[in-house]
Amino acid sequence: MFNPTREEVRRFFCDTWKKKTEDQILTPMEMIASDWMVEHPEYHAVLADPEGAVAQDYTPERGETNPFLHLSMHLSISEQISIDQPPGIKEVFENLTKKLGSKHEAQHAMMECLGQVMWEAQREGQPLSPEKYLEALKKLN
Repeated sequence: MFNPTREEVRRFFCDTWKKKTEDQILTPMEMIASDWMVEHPEYHAVLADPEGAVAQDYTPERGETNPFLHLSMHLSISEQISIDQPPGIKEVFENLTKKLGSKHEAQHAMMECLGQVMWEAQREGQPLSPEKYLEALKKLN
């Protein structure tokens, strides 16, 4: 399984943003990531500064959202939906999009569930439970 470092993740997003803004050819994964970056103009300055991005620490105590975690979660959820894994997530997403009127808002709601299930798995020292994740997602509809 691919397990990139913090720096690799940040460089991926910064490099992708540079390619996007320079109208270079993007890989399919970069295309999905860049679409989410466009949806988040508040991150554009950070994405345009790779060295600053790599050096920056984002902590809840400072009241900061980590743009790279946020974009990574969008990317993860997009991939989950595209392959319907866990089974049923695509239907949940479609229903939630109709309910909230926006794919972006639907993903943000789903992100809360993913973050909660990830936190619980870490706290318990267990792998993430797809069943708990899907159960939490279904409560959104």
